[in-house]
This record gives sequence, C-alpha cells and structure tokens, in this order.
Amino acid sequence: MKSFVLGLVTAAGMAGVVALSRSPSAADQKAAPDPNAVLIEAGDKNPWTSLKLNNAADQFQFAVVSDRTGGHREKVFSRAVGQVNLLQPQFVMSVGDLIEGYTLKEDRVKEEWDEFDGYVKRFEMPFFYVPGNHDLTNKMMVTKWGERYGRRYYHFTYKNTLFLCLNSENPPDGMSTIDPEQQAWVAKTVEANKDARWTFVFLHKPLWVAKDLEKNGWGAVEKALAGRKYTVFCGHVHRYQVFERNGMKYFQLATTGGGSRLRGAEYGEFDHVAWVTMKKDAPLVANVLLDGLLPADLKVPDSDEKGVPVKKKATHPTAGAILYDGAAAAGATVTFHLFNPDTEKYNPIADGLTDAAGRFKLTTYAKFDGCPAGEYAVTVVRTGKGYYDGEIPEKSQLPGRYAAAATTPLKVVVRDGTNDFTLELTTK
Repeated sequence: MKSFVLGLVTAAGMAGVVALSRSPSAADQKAAPDPNAVLIEAGDKNPWTSLKLNNAADQFQFAVVSDRTGGHREKVFSRAVGQVNLLQPQFVMSVGDLIEGYTLKEDRVKEEWDEFDGYVKRFEMPFFYVPGNHDLTNKMMVTKWGERYGRRYYHFTYKNTLFLCLNSENPPDGMSTIDPEQQAWVAKTVEANKDARWTFVFLHKPLWVAKDLEKNGWGAVEKALAGRKYTVFCGHVHRYQVFERNGMKYFQLATTGGGSRLRGAEYGEFDHVAWVTMKKDAPLVANVLLDGLLPADLKVPDSDEKGVPVKKKATHPTAGAILYDGAAAAGATVTFHLFNPDTEKYNPIADGLTDAAGRFKLTTYAKFDGCPAGEYAVTVVRTGKGYYDGEIPEKSQLPGRYAAAATTPLKVVVRDGTNDFTLELTTK
C-alpha cells in the first residue's frame, strides 16, 4: 500500500514540476495539440454528439470483490482475478472473508493465506485487504494476520477521496464490533480529512442492522461520518441488498465465490464485483456479474482452485402458496425452521420468496432444490421492500407473530416426494 500511495504522490509532484518549469509559448501550444483531445476534422454538420470525452482529471474507477469463503465454490475467485484484469480498474478493494479460517491449526491458516495471496498477486493493479470473521476467527489468526499484513484497519486517500478500511472482528469477545480504539481512530482520521470530496467505507459485516449500535461501535462510526458524503460497502450475508441511512447508500454485496444458492438477481444471490466510478461530485456503482464477463475468445481460463465440500441431506421438492386474509401475500420471505433439541433453538433450513400470486418454491442448498424431510415451523416476513415489485406499502406488513419461529402458528411436515402447502395468515 505504501508504494502505491507514494507512486501517486510522486506522479503528482512530477506533473507539478513540469508545469512550473516554464510556461509554453503560443507557438508551442499550436505545435503541440492536447494529447487528450480527439483529433478529427469537423464540418458544419457532424456524425457525433460531442467531442468532450468522459475522462475528467478527478474521475477514477475501482472494483470491489466480495466474500470468497464460507463454503467457497471451486474456480470462482481465482478466475475472477483474470476477469477483473479485463476491466482494468485502478485498484481493487475487498470486504473480508478471504480464507475459510475457523481453525486453530497454524499450518492450515498459513496454507489458506498462501493460496489466497497466490491468487491476488495475479491482479494487474493494487489489492487492498479487509478482514472478515473467517479471517480473524481467534487470537492465533489475529496474530497471523499481523505477521502478514500488519494493521487490521487503515485508510488512504486518492484524488481527494478518503478510503476507510475497517475491522469488524475482534476475537474472542469482540466479534461484530468496532472496538473503542478503532472508533477513536475513525473520528481522528475523518477529522484530519474533513475536506475530502467523498468517503468510502469498507468493512465485513453490516453492523447497522444490529439493535444496539452504541454497543457494537457502529453508532460512533456514523457519528464521525455525519455531515459528509460517503458510501459503505460490506459483505458477510452473501446476499445483495442496498440500504439507505442518513441519506447515504450502504451496499451489502453478494459473493465472489463464497457459499451461495445462486438463485439470481431476484434473491440477490450471484457472483459479482462492484464497479465504482468516482465522478466529480458522486460515485456511480454498477454490478458486474462474473458469468457475463468474458475475454475476447469467450473462454475463462481454467483454475486449480478447490472448493469446500458441503454435507447435504436429501431434499424433496417443496412449494406452496401464502394467503393473507384470503388474498395472495406477494413479496414475502418464507422460511422453514427446524427445531434443534440439543440447543433448544430453531435453525433456518430452507427459504423462498412469494411471487405476485403468493406462490413460493424452497431452496436449501441450490436453486429450488426443495427441503429435507422433517417437521418445520414456518415464518413469513414482508418488509418495506419486495424483491419482485419494489416498494410494499407499510399497511401491507404482516403480523409480527409470523416473523419468529418460536411464535409462528404455522407448522408443516415435509415428507419424501413432492410437497405443496397452502398457508393462511390472518390479521387477528
């Protein structure tokens, strides 16, 4: 990172030296046309709209890769490196969960980091690390991170834009938190860069969805950011979603090879990179899906990247309809929960979204593969936004008793073979 920043400063400094060494004469200006201008013969009428190119001096582009692990799939992230190189961003950001982790074996951690570093070294531009819970699972892994990469949170600036790379994991007792020391650092760093035209924040978990933002430290981060323009990127959930808080956009990215059911854009489940173009006054964010990013020969290079095997139970086709006071309950998330007698808690097993007719199909491991046999508590939740048709009026929210597995009156038994349920919800 240091060499990258120094390179930027050096280039800017050299430009200043050249500009100040002497002022070009009128003859020089005539003899040396602007190398960034279009050289073309123009007439009274011309077959183009403008010759003002989209290449402002303060504009730049970067990519953001999302979760690679959490049951990662083979040959996705390693190939994505080459696919991003086709786009040629100026640098690449991350949002954590780069290795599988969750182990106390030092040799295993070293092996996983060696593998990952081998992939990112193939980027043709700088790559910026951000840690996730899979990367900092325990104190040993924190030590190993420090030995390899040093700081767990840091910042840099580029073209008067501030980049904050945060750490949401402080094991063993501070997972999903921004610790007090980091909170103070955020406040100090933001104040030291108060004239930045925009701020980008990168962290692993969407801490803003927690109930107590003062306890997990995100409240302090937002307080430091108050009054300035910023954009937040995170991962962790493996499902794409855009939040708006304090008038700013918070992007929860999907995956770049991490475990996913891959049900597509409707579910926010896909492999992608976020493509960010920083304009003069604000960024533009696009999602580039990896399965649509191909080289000129249409062949994505093969890879030796292995995936993580997932233990699977047999599933059975499971679908149904949700009715609310007799009408189709569209835009709702239907989840089947299995009770665990050992923990005395319900675990979500399979889910699906209802369409305009209130119909749903369940997925457990892969797109619409159904659900394992068993007895389930069914929750049905419809928030302020639906995947299939955008905004849902507040008056259409469903009663709260259907939102938790412990309180829902909806119970079903999934059996071998094809299952189809009609579940009726009522206001009272």
